[in-house]
Amino acid sequence: MSDKASLISMGFDPARVDWALKATKNSGLQPAMDHLLENSEKPIPEAGEADEEEDEDSVKANIKKIESGGTVDDSDLVARSIKCSECGKIFRSTANAELHAEKSGHDQFEESTDEIKPLTEEEKKAKLAELREKLAIKRAAQAKVDAKDNKANEALRRKAGQDSGKIKEDMQAKELQKQAEQKRREKLEDQKAKAAIKAQIEADKRERAEKAAREKALREGSSASQTPPAPVSVAKPAAGVSSSDNPQTRLQVRLSAGGQPLTKTFPSDNTLIDVAEWVASENLAYNVDTITFASTFPRKTYSREEMKKTLKANGLTPSAVLMAS
Repeated sequence: MSDKASLISMGFDPARVDWALKATKNSGLQPAMDHLLENSEKPIPEAGEADEEEDEDSVKANIKKIESGGTVDDSDLVARSIKCSECGKIFRSTANAELHAEKSGHDQFEESTDEIKPLTEEEKKAKLAELREKLAIKRAAQAKVDAKDNKANEALRRKAGQDSGKIKEDMQAKELQKQAEQKRREKLEDQKAKAAIKAQIEADKRERAEKAAREKALREGSSASQTPPAPVSVAKPAAGVSSSDNPQTRLQVRLSAGGQPLTKTFPSDNTLIDVAEWVASENLAYNVDTITFASTFPRKTYSREEMKKTLKANGLTPSAVLMAS
């Protein structure tokens, strides 16, 4: 694996890796790592701002001069590093020296011909181990932060789920309560309707019994003082008006198609056709041309001709119960 690939696998930014390799003249993995660590907070320089290359020819010339016994011209010497005059620490580049100055507060530097020796294999391994340890610590710290955030987010999601579940349960409870209330109202209405029908049947029975008693008394020549008591006030016609002459007729219509019975008061001169039109308007399951009516007491089914007669003519005044089909 190349030095660049190794550094990138350690988590370094590729652009900074390129800068480090170029700045260290591809002198190895360790110099590049040193450069990355020392310049981690520095911006990456633009093209053309790289360090000046060493003049190898000048160096070779100075070596020859020394070997031949001549003197070395200071102008031919090439600065290989930057040295801190206060602590003596040597740096490969100006960026490294500036970073040292920021951290230590030192401000006295000079150029040096000393060359920084590359790290030994043991030092490289130690440096790599140190880097990996730092990365592991950093990742562990980030993992703790992520775990804490995930836990908080999970708690929020659970609370949101519980809130939505409670709202759903409340809505279902209200709907069940509404349905129960509707059934209770329907039951009460049904009970009232049944009670009204029963009362009407009893009133009809009493009226027929009283009528039979009066007719019997007349046949036997009984005096008017022997006339049975007046009928009970239930379904009693207006004063001075006999039941058959009552101008109003109260009808209760039971529907074979199902549903609550229909109740309404009609003028006695209305026909059963009028009643059929009213039933058809109240329940679309019925048609005015095909609907038929029947009474339970006395048991009778009204023909189409009888449907054209008035309620009084059909003997339904003052009240009656009909079955619609």
